[in-house]
Amino acid sequence: MANSMCESCLMPFSKDPGVRENEKYCSYCFKDGKLVGGDDLKAFQKCSYDAMVAKGTNPLLAKFFAWSVRFAPRWKK
Repeated sequence: MANSMCESCLMPFSKDPGVRENEKYCSYCFKDGKLVGGDDLKAFQKCSYDAMVAKGTNPLLAKFFAWSVRFAPRWKK
């Protein structure tokens, strides 16, 4: 069974406005055949937060979602 959310940012695939290139990741996290955002969790969280707020997400909600990213399979060590 396919996952229902991105293994990098935890966004539900049903909310992904783009075209996914990879079955594990959303269109924001996987572009041109590779993962976006490097290997730095903190930098990825900040980038995610900034992008959500820019798209109109409530800043408090964006902060929670960005914090939650640490639990995504991509970031587990």
